[in-house]
Amino acid sequence: MQRGRQWLEKLLLLASIPSTVRAEFSPFGEEENNYWLIIDEKQLTPEQIQILIGPDGSVIDSIQYLINTILNLGREPEDQCSYTIELQGYRARRCAELRKMAEYVAKQVITTGEEIEMKHLSAAERRQIHTILKEWSELKTESRGEEPDRRLVVRLRAR
Repeated sequence: MQRGRQWLEKLLLLASIPSTVRAEFSPFGEEENNYWLIIDEKQLTPEQIQILIGPDGSVIDSIQYLINTILNLGREPEDQCSYTIELQGYRARRCAELRKMAEYVAKQVITTGEEIEMKHLSAAERRQIHTILKEWSELKTESRGEEPDRRLVVRLRAR
């Protein structure tokens, strides 16, 4: 947890956006070694916050991808950690949006019996929806296509 906090603080310092980072266990009670790194926005200007989040969360997603890749290099799978970067409640709001989206799609697939392709989701968001929809035993999810046009497909589980 502290490695992630230190890495992110160093990245922010190098980007000339110095801020402190608070590290805590995931608020969603997911698997072990899942940490949230929360950037303290009190020291940041609105412009710096906007830069760090980026259009549609693209920058914060990229930072999150980097930290997960770099800090897990050469580690055995059971020793790897998962880091979620939070700033000004962006992740919490996005998690709520994704849950609503997943539940809506689940109900549509169950009602119509037709598969639905969900586009324009980051890899982290696709994983999150996969996890959310595990609660729906009658549904199956899979990813289809190649980056940057990879899509999440939700369909009825074959009986």
